[in-house]
Amino acid sequence: MNGKHKQPKTLQDAVIFYANPDNCLDYMVNIRWPEGVTCPTCGRTDVVFLANQRKWQCKSVHAKRQFSAKVGTIFEDSPISLEKWLVAVWMLSNCRNGVSSYEIGRTIGVTQKSAWFMMHRIRLAMQRGSFMKMGGNGGEIEADETFIGGKARNMHAATRARRIPFPGKKDDKTIAFGILERGKEIRTMVIKDRTRDTVLPLIREHVQTGTAVYTDDMSGYRSMDDEFFHGVVDHANKYVDGRIHTNGLENFWSLLKRGISGTYVAVEPFHLFRYLDEQSFRYNSRGTKKNPTSEHKRFDLAMSGIVGKRLTYAGLTGKNGEEATF
Repeated sequence: MNGKHKQPKTLQDAVIFYANPDNCLDYMVNIRWPEGVTCPTCGRTDVVFLANQRKWQCKSVHAKRQFSAKVGTIFEDSPISLEKWLVAVWMLSNCRNGVSSYEIGRTIGVTQKSAWFMMHRIRLAMQRGSFMKMGGNGGEIEADETFIGGKARNMHAATRARRIPFPGKKDDKTIAFGILERGKEIRTMVIKDRTRDTVLPLIREHVQTGTAVYTDDMSGYRSMDDEFFHGVVDHANKYVDGRIHTNGLENFWSLLKRGISGTYVAVEPFHLFRYLDEQSFRYNSRGTKKNPTSEHKRFDLAMSGIVGKRLTYAGLTGKNGEEATF
């Protein structure tokens, strides 16, 4: 922010504050170009602001010399105004159990289909790539998996035939895998199976060797003792054995499933990783009990991921022939 306006603290404040196009533009400029507006094509800094169009024009003659604050972000090529986009980001980043596309559509005045597309673009901004390994220095890690999806008996016949095309598979379940460092962050992903060949490489990729890793007694976690301090809790007998438990991840899965079943109702397996990104973002930006993250700060964190990412409708729906993963 440029300091001229008081930052909104609640959704009501945000709706009022970002209803002003000047406030939206000031915020976007501060997010995108804190050192001054530059041309996204050539990098020139002495660009001219065209007030009547709310765009800038580069003094060099080249293609796309005129550009808006949306260029190079998840908002690019969207006819929906920033006043609506920013409120949608605020809602999705701060609603604990998620928010449906119908509610977003009613709140900001767009169709449900447009709101659904907007939300997936915002989830892309929430996606965080982590390169630092977890654990070490006495850190404790929980690793666990869960099944997400509907039961065959609850599906419409056409949906059941599409999702469960062969006999013998009773339910349409997708496997989500999570690695949680206690007191810090969680990382989640969709996996194809729970075998050792799938699970162990992920733990090795994300966790420092020698770290304490706590899991249940699933066979896929075996043969870890030579690389990690592996603590196992058998859920058939108990859920906690001193420091050894996976209750942190169990709580996360509970929140995730509450949002999926209660807010989103149905999630295609094709898009599940996006909902994992959304829930992981809110979890990792929660702060602490003594110092919880404010709504505006969480909004700022979500907005910090909008630059350099692009999601088209064809890519989202798989209609461009590409797998919609990032």
